[in-house]
Amino acid sequence: MRSIWKGAISFGLVTIPVKLYSATEQRDVSFHQVHRQDGGRIRYRRVCGIDGEEVPYADIAKGYELPTGEMVVLTDEDFEQLPLSTSRRIDVLQFSPAEQIDPILFNKSYYLEPEPTGSKPYVLLRDALEASGRVAIVKVALRQRESLAVLRVRDGVFVMETMLWPDEVREAEFGFLDEDIDVRAQELQMANSLIDTMTADFDPGEYHDAYREALEEIIEAKVAGKEVVQPERPPEEGPAVDLMAALRASVEAAKKGRAGGEAEEAAKAGAKEPAAKESGAKEAGKGRAGKGAKTAAKASDKAADKDEKADKAKAAPRRRTRKTA
Repeated sequence: MRSIWKGAISFGLVTIPVKLYSATEQRDVSFHQVHRQDGGRIRYRRVCGIDGEEVPYADIAKGYELPTGEMVVLTDEDFEQLPLSTSRRIDVLQFSPAEQIDPILFNKSYYLEPEPTGSKPYVLLRDALEASGRVAIVKVALRQRESLAVLRVRDGVFVMETMLWPDEVREAEFGFLDEDIDVRAQELQMANSLIDTMTADFDPGEYHDAYREALEEIIEAKVAGKEVVQPERPPEEGPAVDLMAALRASVEAAKKGRAGGEAEEAAKAGAKEPAAKESGAKEAGKGRAGKGAKTAAKASDKAADKDEKADKAKAAPRRRTRKTA
């Protein structure tokens, strides 16, 4: 990653020099506008709407249009004179519980890496903030725009989430909010049952961008000169007429899906168990065979000793006894 900003975290009288990195990136497939017949790139020119002349980039300024149609032109010098007190500084304003911050305010995420001289105060503030269970509310100026932001810890690194200002969040003014919509207790109970059935720990690795993958496959097929097949789309279902019936069917489908997943896991575990038993049986068989072989060897040795003694007895000369008168 390449740093896009350098500054410092200002925490009381403590200054922590840091570098800023974009923490996220869009994995989208980008396109150019081209001429359909020959694939030539479409170019755009900066043309003045009054004299029709092309304008060099160096001569372009920012203008604010008044309700009367008149234009107020602002130059780079005008922007440099703006009172950005947090320029090159991340000022810690206060510490707050994370649950008090509505996620709708979050705008963009950045990683903060300490400069070598700021590693110790960086780690100190990181550990203290993580132990407190809170987040830091800060103010920062990026790209000539001042923003509120949240400082939190993720995998041992400070993440700064820039936030929208409260007046930048639109009010949810929809007609149904003023309507008196009756929800039956049975429907609410069935909806709660559906939620319980579909509840699981969130693992982002289980999901992927199917649209982008399909788009990349189409592009690869075009490059390879293959025929591109349009997949059939399932018919779109309309809104449910019987809410209870739809909820009940959803619960049953969710239970079947979960049961199928559990059965698959059980099958995997079952496949491992017979293998373990077979291995154990083989080891036991080896043990029994070894004991049997030892017993047979001992019996054979005893028999050999007995035969050897009998042969010696036959070969030995018989003693004669004298008769006395």
